[in-house]
This record gives sequence, C-alpha cells and structure tokens, in this order.
Amino acid sequence: MKQKGKKASLPMVASSAPALSLTDLSGAVPAAVSRYLVRGLEGADNTRLAYATDLATFESYCAEQQLTPYPADVTTLASYIAHLADLPRKLATIHRHLAAIAKKHQLMGLPSAVDAPALNVLLKGVARELGKRQKQAPAFTVAHLKQALNALDLETAAGLRDRALLLMGFAGAFRRSELVALDLEQVEMTDAALVVHLQTSKTNQAGETEDKALFYAANPRYCPVRAFLDWQKVLGRTSGPVFVSLVRGQKAGESKPSQKRLSDVRVNRLVKQHLGEQYSAHSLRASFITTAKLNGQSNEFIKNQTKQKTDAIISRYTRLSDVVAYNAAQSLGL
Repeated sequence: MKQKGKKASLPMVASSAPALSLTDLSGAVPAAVSRYLVRGLEGADNTRLAYATDLATFESYCAEQQLTPYPADVTTLASYIAHLADLPRKLATIHRHLAAIAKKHQLMGLPSAVDAPALNVLLKGVARELGKRQKQAPAFTVAHLKQALNALDLETAAGLRDRALLLMGFAGAFRRSELVALDLEQVEMTDAALVVHLQTSKTNQAGETEDKALFYAANPRYCPVRAFLDWQKVLGRTSGPVFVSLVRGQKAGESKPSQKRLSDVRVNRLVKQHLGEQYSAHSLRASFITTAKLNGQSNEFIKNQTKQKTDAIISRYTRLSDVVAYNAAQSLGL
C-alpha cells in the first residue's frame, strides 16, 4: 500500500559501464585524438543545435523540480516524459528530447537510463494516450507549385530569390539546412545540368562531397537552372551564400543584396508564404519524392538525388496516404 504523499518508485536501470567519453582516455591519447573523438560523439551541426535546445529545456525542468539531471535516474526521466506529454508534445519530439539526454550522458561518460524497460512501457502509454499519427509535412503538387511561382513578382529581388529557392529546393530535394548553407562556390554549370556539390549533410557527416543535379525545364519561369542564374545576376558575385536576406521592396538591379544568410526559420516562413500555411520547408523534399514516385521513378534514381540510404526512408517520405487518390484498386480493370 502506498503511503500518502510518497511517489511511486520505478524500477532502476541495470548498471552498465559508462559510455565512451574523453574521461575514458584521459592521459592515454594525444589531444588530436580527443578532438576527433568529441566530433564523433557530438554528431552533425544541426543535430547538436536541436539537442542543445532540448537539453536546456530538460535542465530547466530539473532545476524547477529539484531533480538531478546528470546522471538522470529512471524516475526523473519518467517525470520529464510525462511533463512533455502533458504540454502536449508530439511523440517524435519526446523521443528527440530523450536522444539528446542520452547523448549528453554519453559525452559526460555517464551511464544512461534512457533505455530502461520502465521508460519503454511509459512511452507506449504516452503513444496510446496521444493517439495521433506523427504529423508530417504534406506534399504539394507540381500544379500547385507552378501556381505559386506565377504569383511571384519577378521584377523584384525577393521574387527572383524566392523563385530560385522554391525551384531549387524542390528539384534538388534539398533539406532547408542545405539551402541555408549553400554557397556559390558549390555550384557548377555543365552542358547538361547545374551540379551542386554538397560537402556535408544530415546523412553525410564525414564531409565527402555529394552531388545534386538540376536540369533545364521547357518553360523558363519554372526552370530551376534559369531561376538560379537569374538570381545570381542579382547577387552580382561568384562567391558567398546563395540565399540571403533582402531589404523590403528591393527591386532587381537596384543594389546588391547583403551577404547575410537566410535563417532556416525564414526559409520555412517563405515556403508557407508562397505555398500555404499547411506546408513547410520539408515539403520541398517530400514533394520531390512523392512526385518522382508517382511519375514511375525507381528508388535508386530518387536516392541519387536525395542521398537517402535505404528504400525504407523513401517509403516514409512518400506522401501517398490519400486512400482515394493513390490506390492500386483503381487499376484492376473491372
């Protein structure tokens, strides 16, 4: 029988050896080795940024509740999961918070309770309670994209920039982090296509160059290559960031744009502004994959542009959930 005012205890995680960290190699390896070890544990820049925000939220919660964040025991983590679920936060967001906490423990050389069986049961309960599918960025159609492009004022710098952003983002299946980080030096014009050389990406943390190819379209207004070239003329340079901030109302050719990169938040807002509030920057990539699949392209061809590693990821990104519009039962010949 529980005593009044006393919290129920959760099973403790089985003790395990601390995760690999710098403290494990203290005095055993040169500083250069330690530096590479840290980079390997930290992961990609965008992941570190997202984790930093999640960890700040977790640490603030622990401070308010007078809990110990590192190492966090099962009861602390369970309370935090319930707190996030009650806000409410999506299940995917809760999992990301837990991944950040686990990574922090790993970097500190501390055992982590994140994978404790009790927490797995708790997360299943949260999933049932929320009872909703993970919200995914919807895909737009090519017709919808063309409609948005037709509405742009190509006499303005913003119109030319946004046309290039939308067309390159869609045709190149870019992540918004890749669009934000893109420099003119990474773009090469060939006889057949415009080739973008990416040094790093979410799935390419080792820095090996990956290429994306953008091809000419019959209609110049909808052509990603011409859109880039028209925007580059406005930029008036051959180096530095591709997508930058502009002065409101700036006409094309009036003055050279700044070299201040667009933020990933601004890219997301521009997509919503032109395509609709239901869409996000991630819709550019999801729409490429969905459109390519509907046009009969193979997973291998799609992965050659998206740089995804498995067919399973392609299936997850494809937005073909409309049971009426996308259903093999329409093609039975009855």
